[in-house]
Amino acid sequence: MTAAGPQIWFYHLERSGLEQVLPTLLDKVLQADLRAQVRVADADLAARLAEALWTWRDDSFLANGHTSGPHPERQPILFTSGTDNVNQAQALFIVDGAGFEPTEDFQRCFILFDGQDEDALTAARARWKALKGTGADISYWRQTLEGRWEKAG
Repeated sequence: MTAAGPQIWFYHLERSGLEQVLPTLLDKVLQADLRAQVRVADADLAARLAEALWTWRDDSFLANGHTSGPHPERQPILFTSGTDNVNQAQALFIVDGAGFEPTEDFQRCFILFDGQDEDALTAARARWKALKGTGADISYWRQTLEGRWEKAG
């Protein structure tokens, strides 16, 4: 985390959906020995994403819980619609237009947005512009034709 706040990475989902991208990014965070929080505005989406993590690969799963479930403070990946960092996560994933603030407890924030959804694009652009104006440490990631992620800004 910088003195001004976390690194903030925008992920523009164009070729893969959230249910394909999120598990891969969360797996990388866990491999770095970090905890994650996934902030989601919609409870149904949170349930679908949580299930996708339990079944994302035939030979592996990503253990996760919800703030309303048992022992949220012990979860390596915690789904929430709130802003408290209950599981002391270092990485924050913001999906589904969920609220951004506060972020000072996190080293890195991932903002994932659907490139096919005009409202999501408009909101991401506004968030980018606002953060850029504060001098935040922001980066933009776009998926290549081959499906790899490339830093574009």
